[in-house]
Amino acid sequence: MVHVGIGYDVHQLVAGRKLVLGGVEIPHTKGLDGHSDADALMHAICDAVLGALGEEDIGHYFPNTDPRWKGVPSKIFLEEAAKQVAKRGGKIVNVDATLIAQAPKIYPYIAEMKKCIAAALNVTEKQIGVKATTNETMGFVGREEGIAAMAVASINLPE
Repeated sequence: MVHVGIGYDVHQLVAGRKLVLGGVEIPHTKGLDGHSDADALMHAICDAVLGALGEEDIGHYFPNTDPRWKGVPSKIFLEEAAKQVAKRGGKIVNVDATLIAQAPKIYPYIAEMKKCIAAALNVTEKQIGVKATTNETMGFVGREEGIAAMAVASINLPE
C-alpha cells in the first residue's frame, strides 16, 4: 500500500553561516540559521518521509536541544528516515520537493542536490524531484530573510 507524507521547513537567513541546501553548499552572502546545518530542503524531505510512515516529525528524532546534533549535516537525518522505512519493510517510491528562495538562484545546484538526497535515502536520482521558485519579492522569503522548503514523499509499505 502506498503512503504519502508532506513536509515543510523554514529557516532564517543570517550572516556568518554557510548556505547548505539539499546537501550542497551554495555560495551566498548568508546562510540558514539552525541547530544542525539548517538544510531546510533535507528537513522538509525528512518530515515528508516520516509523515508517510505515520511517525512524529524530525524534531522528535533529532531535537534541537540535543548537543549531539549541533552543526551536523542533515543527510544524517535523511539516512535515519530511510532506515525507518526499511525497518518496516517499505520502499521509497519517490520524493518531490520545492525550495522557495528569492536568492540565490538554485537551478545550477539541483542536479547535485538530487544526487545527495538520493544517496542519503538509498534511492535513484530519478526518484527525486527538486524544483525552485521565488516569492516574487513578497513576504519574508521575498525580503531575503529566510528560505522555505516543502516536500512530498510516497512510500510503499506492506499491509
